Amino acid sequence: MPELPEVETVRRGLQPVLEGRRIAAAVVRRADLRLPFPPRLAERLTGRRVERLRRRAKYILADLDGGETLIVHLGMSGRFTVYPAGSNEGAMLGEFHHAAPEAAAGAGKHDHVLLETAEGARLVYNDHRRFGLMLLEPTADLDAHRLFAGLGPEPLDPPLAAAALGARLRNKAAPIKAALLDQRVVAGLGNIYVSEALHRAGIHPGRAAGSLSPPRIARLADAVTAVLAAAIAAGGSTLRDHAQVNGELGYFQHAFRVYDRAGTPCPTPGCPGTVRRIVQAGRSTFYCARCQR
Repeated sequence: MPELPEVETVRRGLQPVLEGRRIAAAVVRRADLRLPFPPRLAERLTGRRVERLRRRAKYILADLDGGETLIVHLGMSGRFTVYPAGSNEGAMLGEFHHAAPEAAAGAGKHDHVLLETAEGARLVYNDHRRFGLMLLEPTADLDAHRLFAGLGPEPLDPPLAAAALGARLRNKAAPIKAALLDQRVVAGLGNIYVSEALHRAGIHPGRAAGSLSPPRIARLADAVTAVLAAAIAAGGSTLRDHAQVNGELGYFQHAFRVYDRAGTPCPTPGCPGTVRRIVQAGRSTFYCARCQR
């Protein structure tokens, strides 16, 4: 499932062609993804201006004029592809139901939602496993929405503060790996980047979260920010389905220190250890027992 860097990479790719633009046409080609689409979604999106495109945790939020927000979660395999104005050959969106599969960008079998801006850019949402979701909710109610109520702080913009992280870890007996995956502690972190951040900070994934000293919490907060920033700069990590909106893959998987590298030498300079894999709460954890304490 895409984690924060992959979602943020997609948001940044969509922003130049969607933020501040009006949706001239929309097509919804099925009734549901993981959940049913909102009633009359295509009709309700058509003509709306995207005032702001932002991210909360692993969700993309498109704030629309008129006081509603389109909530998008990519699920396991969802991806957006952007076709710039002038690159769309064949059918316009209004003709899609009669177009041959090869007639235009977005006519593929798993292209479920299509948006076209007034400037002519086309955004195609493809999701062959259909675990994503799209909701349309009042913008003013989002903080109390079931998807967002109780979420922890964002780890970027501003960078995760050690004091805020320490306050949320205080008295927690759970392993630090599990605590960081709890979206109420930090929003948006997932399995890959928690393993990578713990290695950078030199913290064993099984250590009780509440036992970390202030200096170690500070190192961890810095490591979380650094690994997420590096992953975003690399376009995220492509392990299966993730792609940027221009079709390019992410490249951060080539910079993994420990994730999915069991049996390889620890990359910490001077460390003689080997990367190990254990299972915590049904999730794979990768770490070095020599330099992570």
